[in-house]
Amino acid sequence: MAELTTGRLLTSWQPDVPALLLVVALGGLYGWGVLRLRRKGEPWSPLRTAAFVLLGLGTLVVATMSALAVYDHVVFWPAAVQNILLDLVAPLGLALGDPLRLAVEALPEPAGARLRRAMTGRLIRLLTFPLVSTALVLATELTIYFTPYFATALRVGWLHELMYLHLLVAGSLFVVPVLTREETLPAWCTHPVRAGLVFLDGVIDAVPGVVVMTHGTLIAGAWYLHHHPSWSPDVRQDQQIGGGAMLSIAELVALPFLLTILYQWARAERIQTAALDRHLDQQAAATAAVPAAAVPAPAPADSTSASTATATAAADRVRPWWETEENEVAARIRRQHGE
Repeated sequence: MAELTTGRLLTSWQPDVPALLLVVALGGLYGWGVLRLRRKGEPWSPLRTAAFVLLGLGTLVVATMSALAVYDHVVFWPAAVQNILLDLVAPLGLALGDPLRLAVEALPEPAGARLRRAMTGRLIRLLTFPLVSTALVLATELTIYFTPYFATALRVGWLHELMYLHLLVAGSLFVVPVLTREETLPAWCTHPVRAGLVFLDGVIDAVPGVVVMTHGTLIAGAWYLHHHPSWSPDVRQDQQIGGGAMLSIAELVALPFLLTILYQWARAERIQTAALDRHLDQQAAATAAVPAAAVPAPAPADSTSASTATATAAADRVRPWWETEENEVAARIRRQHGE
């Protein structure tokens, strides 16, 4: 193959039919959902759409059809970059687009309710449990590089495509719930906890890159030694470059991921505070409009019933407002309190 120069890195492309079909399907469904909401008169953030299309689907296209895919069979580092893009960057872009909430809101009510139930089922809750999903991401990377999986995928086309999908799904199992699907997470997984989990995930995501970079045995060594082009670095140096690229991308992705969680945390606090202020204002206005002296006290039938009524009224007054109201903010507070 021709030497991989900067120009060829930017201009070399090849079609990947399965990946292209996936991109078209995801993009078409997302666009259909946005149009459905607009016809119903409901807004949808253009920034979410841009994140889904450009960062999510765009990364998927780059990983599977750019020069990374053209040269991944002869040089290791493009394959390493390709895999980390599918495992970390593409899931982050797809999650920022919040496709699951879009689907729930765009689908007819029965279908939306079924999807919501499916997303909160036991299997999904298990797979998206933060510690489980983090372990799955790490296990996926280590399995690919330190078993015959990767070397076999280089020889077998359909397994190579399955590996793409495997990486994308494994990464999405962690990213999507943490960013968008609070219902699938445990009640204790509040925004501060999620920020800690994202920080921990950033540390764990660095492990495969470090191991690949320092591993003494060549990964898919027989394949790359046989297909090694004369213009590329030594095979061992090529593997070190690939591991370093994996490490760098993993750490670069961790920062915007963490900043997104912190932004969501601040936004949730603002919404909760505003809702509490509105509720207190409403209570103050109601108290001012109906002075206590103007309301005659009902005569109880007997002293026992009077005591019971007084106790019940007192209990209702001291119960937090989020326990007695049904809205999104109250539900979020109840989840935070584990109720």
